[in-house]
Order: sequence, then structure tokens, then C-alpha cells
Amino acid sequence: MQTRSFTTAAPPLLRRAAWALMPLAWVLGATAAAAQDWPDRPLTLANGRVTVGGDATLTAGTEDPGYFNFTDYGRSALRLVRFDAVGSLRLTEQVSCLAELRAEGDSGEGHWTAGAYAAYVRVKPWTDRAFEVQAGRIPPAFGGFSTRSYGSANLLIGYPLAYQYLTSLRADAVPRTADDLIDMRGRGWYAHYPIGAEYWDRGVPLVSVFRYDTGVLAKIGLPGDRAEIAASLTAGTLSNPGLGDGNGSPQVAVRVAARPSPGLQVGVSGASGAFVEERVRDVLPGDAAGRQYRQRAFGADAEVSHGYWLVRTELVSTDWRLPALGTPLLTRPLRATSWLAEGRYKLAPGLYAAARYDRMFFNRVPGTAGPISWDASLWRVEAGGGYSVRRNVMLKASYQYNRRDGGLVAVAHLAAAQVALWF
Repeated sequence: MQTRSFTTAAPPLLRRAAWALMPLAWVLGATAAAAQDWPDRPLTLANGRVTVGGDATLTAGTEDPGYFNFTDYGRSALRLVRFDAVGSLRLTEQVSCLAELRAEGDSGEGHWTAGAYAAYVRVKPWTDRAFEVQAGRIPPAFGGFSTRSYGSANLLIGYPLAYQYLTSLRADAVPRTADDLIDMRGRGWYAHYPIGAEYWDRGVPLVSVFRYDTGVLAKIGLPGDRAEIAASLTAGTLSNPGLGDGNGSPQVAVRVAARPSPGLQVGVSGASGAFVEERVRDVLPGDAAGRQYRQRAFGADAEVSHGYWLVRTELVSTDWRLPALGTPLLTRPLRATSWLAEGRYKLAPGLYAAARYDRMFFNRVPGTAGPISWDASLWRVEAGGGYSVRRNVMLKASYQYNRRDGGLVAVAHLAAAQVALWF
């Protein structure tokens, strides 16, 4: 098989950052003037029955030769250019339709995709109760970051590892032995396995926030707005959402969030669904063909705000079952665990500083050369800040240090700048 080739040699960080950030220079210089004409709230039409909003995010950053920030769409999160249009149509007091159309490209290459990111019907049977049902292309009921994955709620430019970093696993191709998996260690951006799809392709993250799933979600708020329970039934899994039911079994996810006191929120989540696609299971030998190979996940998150401070932490642990076909056998689930801590401090009106520490590690498998983690463990530190030109126009800048114990590139120093506008 032919693989991508690239060189790890690079000019000094500051020179690379300067060249990478040049496409944003004109935006940064014109933001203050443009902000005067940018609407500061969603547009309403037809006596309030139609609401239209949107956002634009322009990000430019240094080249990422180690693919630390690549998403499941094959783009760097530090080079995303994204435009969203969000519309809602209220048919009755109980029923409304919502859609989010998204166009997304890479500020370094210019390759674009466009389509419906979300599209669902929302039903609120009782207007005086905090209960609703959503059906269509929806987010699963899992995790804390998935509720604030873009816009000003993301304190920095990069995404948490659990929601963005590509592991070496694929739903459309599986390894025959533990050695096949170890050979792809640290290569989630471009992996290949002998069973299933024959082409090289990207792996999956623990949880994807760049694609919504298809299914049904129900949410209920408890009296006093002290807690909320959400449950979803979707076609795909957390790491491999999609429009079709290619895995033969739905995923169930549940999240409970509580607000025991002002400024404090805690949440727990769980999910389970079939991960390996049916077209792969159909070509497995013997009894292995008749089984389901599931992804199971657990999450816990907390947020505390007081005065000028905001602190968040989140744990995501997930495991995947794969068929045990050849020696050395993959008899145990493959586990990945991610933990982060991040914080923000308001320095002045509209100006803040932020930092995030992120860690991801994997359990060991019995390779021929001895036990080793099935993917390359890594950690990331990101620091930066933001400035609100006005309520809905924000500038951000950040620096990342990435390190892992495998892959073609073990260390990466990355910088990025971003302009975000929304209404």
C-alpha cells in the first residue's frame, strides 16, 4: 500500500506562525469596523415563527505535521474556516423544525465541504414543562464539551483530545492480530487493516463533535431547574456517528446534569452501541461473523464559576470490542481514557486568559514483541486568551505543546489565531 509522505523538518516556530497567520491579517485589521454592521441577535420573521441565526469562524495556524489536531473530516482544527446558518420554524406552540447548514474548509488548503450538520423536529407536548423530544440528525446525550463545542463557549481554539484526536481504530476495517493494531500505533490520521475496507483512511476519536448522529433524543428538566436528564437512541456510535445504520444496532446514551448550587454544575454520561460495521462482520470467519462488537463509554464532567474564574474538568473513558482472529489475539476490550482540566480568568472587561491540560492514554495489548499500549499515549497543554470586540465578535489566540510516545512525529509546537462572529 502507498502511504502519505512528509518531512518533519520545519523552520522555526515563529516564522511558521507568521506565514500561517497572514491569511487572517486582513480580518483582524477590519474586525472593529465590520463589527459595527454585524447583527447582534438572530433575525425573526413571520411574527416570530421563523428565526434565523448564524456564525462564522476563521482560524489560521501553523502546519501540524504530526496530525495532532486533525478531525474526522481530515482537517486541522487549528486551520478551520466555518460558516453556519441556523434556522427554526415554529409550526405550533408544541412543534418546531430546526436545521443547521454548515460549510467548512481549511485555511491552508481551501478544500471545502457543505451540508446539513443538524436537522430535526422538536416536540414540546406541554409548554409549561421542561420536556421535549427531538427526532432527526441530533447530538447524542453524552459529555459536557459536546454542549459547547464551538463559539465563545470553547475557551481556546483547539478541541479536547477526547472529542477530536484520531485513534487508529476504524469501524469499516479491523486488525487480524494484535500486531496489526500495534503497526498502526500513533497513525490515526492514516490507518489500514487487512479485514474490511481495503483503502487507507482516518481513524475515529473517542467522541466526535464534528458530525451529528441520526435518531431520537428526549430531555426533561426537573423542578427548580436543578437537574436535567437526557437520553438518546441513535444509528451510529459516539466515535462513528452517521446518517445510516451501518452497524446493525442502535446506540443508547444517557446524560444526567445537576446544578446543586449557583456556579456549580456536574454531569455523568454513559453510552453503548455496536461499533464494527455489518459489512466487516459479514466477511469475518466462523463464529466471529455472528457477533456484535460494541463501543461502551462513560463520562463525568464538572464546571465551577466564581467571580472572575471559570474552571472545568472532564473525564471520558471508552472501550471497543474487536474480533479475536489471529495470534496474538485481541481478547480484551481496547480502552482509551482522556482527562482534561481547563480554566479561564477575566483580566478586564471583554479580555480573558485561558489554559487547558489534556491527557489521553490507552491500555496494553499482547504483541509478539511484548505488551504495549495499543495506541500512542499523549498529552497536550494549550494556553491563550480572547478579546470580545463586542458581544458577538471575538478574537482568540493560542499556543499548543503536544507530545506522544509514538507515531512519526512525537512533539509539536503549534500556534493559531481565530476570529469568531455570531448572531
